[in-house]
Amino acid sequence: MRMMLWITEGTWRGCIDAARPFLPVDAEVVLLHVSNDDILEAGHRAFGGLLGRGHRERDPGARLEPLAAASADELLHAAADHLARPATPMRRHGRVEHEVVAAADTADLLILARDGDRTRLGPRSIGHATRFVVDHAPCPVLLVWPAEPGP
Repeated sequence: MRMMLWITEGTWRGCIDAARPFLPVDAEVVLLHVSNDDILEAGHRAFGGLLGRGHRERDPGARLEPLAAASADELLHAAADHLARPATPMRRHGRVEHEVVAAADTADLLILARDGDRTRLGPRSIGHATRFVVDHAPCPVLLVWPAEPGP
């Protein structure tokens, strides 16, 4: 059985803690992180539109790419350490909700955490990308509500 945990900056620790009782000992665990390309694209557009053209070495979007990749790798490493069992990291980038749905095509179960307004029930208790994933995932979804938001 292939279990995929969607790891995000704000909920990764709580997601792992809440999901741990549901992970069979013999399950293959995949830790998925998706980097949003919007920030990189904004850097590229700023360079092209406001900062001028012709000096690619000054493109802030190009300088942000390795930083975003390193940040994602650090988060996946921290998540794997916190999980304390073998897991395969999977790093993707693009439109977050679409990338999660595409990655979940290989999963038997997708586990993700609520990420919205935790003070009340209703539609705002789940963020936009999470709602999209819940509605469109190609596999069963386990939506956990972590006890504490994490860094």
